[in-house]
Amino acid sequence: MALSACGNGGGGGGGEGGAVTAFSVEPENPLIPTATSEQGGGRVVSLVFMGLISYDDESSPVNELAESIESDDNTTWTIKIKEGKQFTNGEDITAQSFVDAWNYGAAAKNAHTGSYFFEPIKGYDVVSAEGSEEDQMEGLRVIDDTTFEVELAESDVTFPVRLGYAAYAPLPASAFDDMEAFGENPVGWGPFKMDGDGAWAHNEEIRLVKNEDYDGSQPAQVDALTFKLYQSAESAYSDLISDNLDILDQIPPSSMDVREDDLSGRTDQQDYAGNYSFAIPYYLDGWSGEAGKLRRQAISMSINRQELIDQVIKQGVPAKDLTSPAVEGFPGSFSNEEYVQFDPEKAKELWQEAEDMEPYPGGPFELAYNADGGHQEWVDAVCNMIKNTLDIEAQGKSYATFKELRTEANAGELTSAIRSGWMADYPSMSNFLGSNFASNGSSNDTHYDNEKFDALLAEGRRADDLDAANQKFIEADEILIEELPSIPLYYPARTWGWSSNVSDVNLTWNGEINYAQVTQA
Repeated sequence: MALSACGNGGGGGGGEGGAVTAFSVEPENPLIPTATSEQGGGRVVSLVFMGLISYDDESSPVNELAESIESDDNTTWTIKIKEGKQFTNGEDITAQSFVDAWNYGAAAKNAHTGSYFFEPIKGYDVVSAEGSEEDQMEGLRVIDDTTFEVELAESDVTFPVRLGYAAYAPLPASAFDDMEAFGENPVGWGPFKMDGDGAWAHNEEIRLVKNEDYDGSQPAQVDALTFKLYQSAESAYSDLISDNLDILDQIPPSSMDVREDDLSGRTDQQDYAGNYSFAIPYYLDGWSGEAGKLRRQAISMSINRQELIDQVIKQGVPAKDLTSPAVEGFPGSFSNEEYVQFDPEKAKELWQEAEDMEPYPGGPFELAYNADGGHQEWVDAVCNMIKNTLDIEAQGKSYATFKELRTEANAGELTSAIRSGWMADYPSMSNFLGSNFASNGSSNDTHYDNEKFDALLAEGRRADDLDAANQKFIEADEILIEELPSIPLYYPARTWGWSSNVSDVNLTWNGEINYAQVTQA
């Protein structure tokens, strides 16, 4: 089931025009749709690049550049795009704009984190192979200026649902002349565009302005939107309550109890399609094999999730799995939920069983987090629960910025567990499962590799309809609940706030601020 994306946020009756500011953090990668897989860059990319479809408040697809997306067999898809659309540099948007962008994003030699999203397309296995110089997927064919054909390696009933994610956006031909420069000042088709050269002032701000030529479903209501790049959510909150920042999408835990008073009601909270967890890489000593699985289960069962929510996080509900109740196909319960329920006696038993099998290599259990995201309180609380239940040393490990943390994770060089979470890219359980845990998943921080799990995802995609697909995704999910490459914590609600300068500050279906909808007060 999908949740409504509109809260009370900011009321109504705001005026168009003017400029607003919003909280963000320094993007990890260049602002290229297929190279951006984290929120700092992703929120900019999603506003500058609109692709074939978007998703409405109920997470249902809405045509943007697509005229139609059709298939008789779920294997070969014919995509027609609307005529007369242009990028903000004046270049025409054609079928070739999509094919070139998708091929570039998929090619191994370009090393883009979003390459995985093209995995269903025939020929992806060739262009994405390590060391491959191939850069054209066999399954992409331009028919004419407004039509292209996508042949998949096998039938995939979920394919059209994916196409609202930014990785599937088109790129102008000029991008390929100097992709590095393009990533600093990208050109797309969306409600906003970059505010000229130097709009991305690293570690300071990213300036966007309204794209007057965008005529899709989500036009911008203000003339300018500036993301101010902070080192901590706490300092952003101070700016918010003094009206020096207009939108903060994550009220820090330390301010949850006082936000209503501080903001005079300019705050709201709403569930969304996401989850919070922490990942434990399999390449760390003591965390692989049967002993590693027992330790993961012990860690999971040592955490009192309801207490964590009640005393520290102040929003959300305890997680049962690693997807979200807010996407279609999510079941009411799972067959093996005991692995994610608080059971201190069982947790001790499992930890000792692992010790008898293979002694822990020593040193404290560490949980890495980024200090610029307001995570220290809950990380400290989780570590204390683990310490008190299992009688082991457990502590947080702070990184100054999200970029630093992600750089180490992407390189496979973590020396500890890492805080993690997921906002759905598209409304399907498969997005959570494939991106994070498939052996070639774009965000597989743990290096999890399970052939049965991968096979179930593939079976789900080959199903005749979405109901049958979701049954396979549930089976795959239950493998994760037992093996716990990541430890589920809670299904979050987004708690956000806004200044007295703005109105209509609401959430999208997947928990992002609907920046295009924001108006001046």
